[in-house]
Amino acid sequence: MSVQKQDVILDIRDVTRTYVMGDQEVNALRGVTLSIKKGEYVAIMGPSGSGKSTLMNTIGCLDIPSTGTYSLEDELVSQKSEDELAEIRNKKIGFVFQTFNLVPRISVFQNIELPLIYKGVSKRERKVIAQRAIDAVGLGDRAGHKSNELSGGQRQRVAIARALVCEPSIILADEPTGNLDSSTGEEIMGLLNTLHQKGNTIVLVTHEDEIAEHASRIVRLRDGLIESDTVTNPAVAAITA
Repeated sequence: MSVQKQDVILDIRDVTRTYVMGDQEVNALRGVTLSIKKGEYVAIMGPSGSGKSTLMNTIGCLDIPSTGTYSLEDELVSQKSEDELAEIRNKKIGFVFQTFNLVPRISVFQNIELPLIYKGVSKRERKVIAQRAIDAVGLGDRAGHKSNELSGGQRQRVAIARALVCEPSIILADEPTGNLDSSTGEEIMGLLNTLHQKGNTIVLVTHEDEIAEHASRIVRLRDGLIESDTVTNPAVAAITA
């Protein structure tokens, strides 16, 4: 897919990732090139072993390429230190995981403000920003509840609110409906659709076709390579034009 340089928010070039397991080498990525522009909604798909999890970890700065380059907002992140990568994750990437990854013993509000604490935001600002995020996902009446007192759908809404508080460059959603029933899953996808319509860049990793169909572009991986890269929903893609 051709993307104008000035629109690119992330740019991956000829990336490989090789893991050494015992006396064997596993080539998880074998030369992936991918650009995503600001405001896009991209689904990454592929069978088990295709490399989609490794690509997700690369985009999320949870892993670094063996070779090749990765730039996020024109900053070369593929050669950063662990501390530098942690700072980039906190400031530029909002994670939404299948397992929610909430702290069960603290309140919804406290879960949502955690990234702001790591960022060094003042208590007064945190209160305003976290409350705005809670309201955005429709959980204003649950702010004082602990996460283990919520339904699965509510917990995922908390995870999305937490992903939003630092105003990240990218929302990275890894199988966000994997632990939810179909009805609740559709509610969560509706929320992600709304966030995209507001201008957020979303990268969605999924193995479900019906979930990927919410995106405007689907990138399919196989054997560590991009097998196809297609615009599937021109109406959604038009939001970013």
